[in-house]
Amino acid sequence: MAEKKLITEHFEKTDLTNISEYEAFGGYTALKKALKTSSEAIIEQISDSGLRGRGGAGFPTGSKWKFTSAYKYEEKYVICNADEGEPGTFKDRIIMEKNPHLYIEGIIIAAKAIGASKGYVYIRGEYYNAIENTKIAIQDAYKNGYLGENILDSGFSFNLKIKLGAGSYLCGEELTLIESLEGKRGNPRIKPPFPAEIGLFNKPTLVNNVETLANIPLIINMGSVAYKNIGVKNARGTKLFTVSGDVQNPGMFEMELGSTLSEIIKLAGGTKSGNKPKAILLGGAAGTFVSSEHISVPMDYDSLAGIRATMGSGAIIILDQNRSIYDMLVSIIHFFKHESCGKCVPCRVGCKHLVNYLEELKSAQNKKSVLNIIVRQTEHMAQNSLCPLGQSPIMPVKSAVRFFEEELLS
Repeated sequence: MAEKKLITEHFEKTDLTNISEYEAFGGYTALKKALKTSSEAIIEQISDSGLRGRGGAGFPTGSKWKFTSAYKYEEKYVICNADEGEPGTFKDRIIMEKNPHLYIEGIIIAAKAIGASKGYVYIRGEYYNAIENTKIAIQDAYKNGYLGENILDSGFSFNLKIKLGAGSYLCGEELTLIESLEGKRGNPRIKPPFPAEIGLFNKPTLVNNVETLANIPLIINMGSVAYKNIGVKNARGTKLFTVSGDVQNPGMFEMELGSTLSEIIKLAGGTKSGNKPKAILLGGAAGTFVSSEHISVPMDYDSLAGIRATMGSGAIIILDQNRSIYDMLVSIIHFFKHESCGKCVPCRVGCKHLVNYLEELKSAQNKKSVLNIIVRQTEHMAQNSLCPLGQSPIMPVKSAVRFFEEELLS
């Protein structure tokens, strides 16, 4: 199956960082339509399209917008989460580098829909080219009347700024990101309340990631019905998959949701050895392992849930037959230990225990007992940690045990 290019359609044809080139391909026509449309009608169109958040959770985008819109305050915010820190994930970086106006247009439309007057793009600080291209795109959007006061004489005003992240994986979580934006240490908040009610500076706040917002102008221009005809039930549109690891041609590929894992791997040239992979890690460090028997599984939310796997951010890391599942698991848990903010005991202490138990597993006489302790530790962390970081180790650990227990005990 070939790629289905919507977001990436014009990436290789021209310099879309140039606002004139972006406009030549229909850029900002969706915004012009949205400015003449009621907020309720915009939200209804996004809801009808079936778009789900592309950051990992897959929450219906229209519902999130509706919740935020329902809170009536003089000041609301839109935040674009561009703090892409999941290992194996680089899709948002490529969007920001190749076509920053696309997701900026999506931000402005989102602001119109929920009644926001201010917005921020929270970008990972190491994304130098993405930061520079976004800065230029925002400046050009102001110059051409797409940002600022009384946009295109519509009566709607919206201002947008960039905030640089400081390299914390944890700030990819929306409430921790908001803490950082407020100038505080990047520690998680207890929820509820959720950002739609009490977000940035205690005002209603919409948080969407880059890929989600890049879909918005496409939906407005093509219509929700046409967009809904792409993909499968409960998973509409396309998804950007980033493939890395033991493949011939690592990279990013845009596919219809519901395309199989094997089709995506084929686009990356297959494995380096030419054999079936031993394992595939879906969703990055906070994702799930699957075995080679699952390469025909459709990449959509329901199909993956059926095998207790997750799509997450769309990262696909291929492990060839010579790779050690144990070594991969150790690397993942060390990553979580390093990135833990230390605010809550279950995560701060739990990650350290996991590292120690994994080290013990290597030479234990009763490996099954140690492996059971590791699984129970992740269960305790998932139930008691404040934020997704402490709740995440259960996913790679349990999936590794489910499919590769024999190897881990050998």
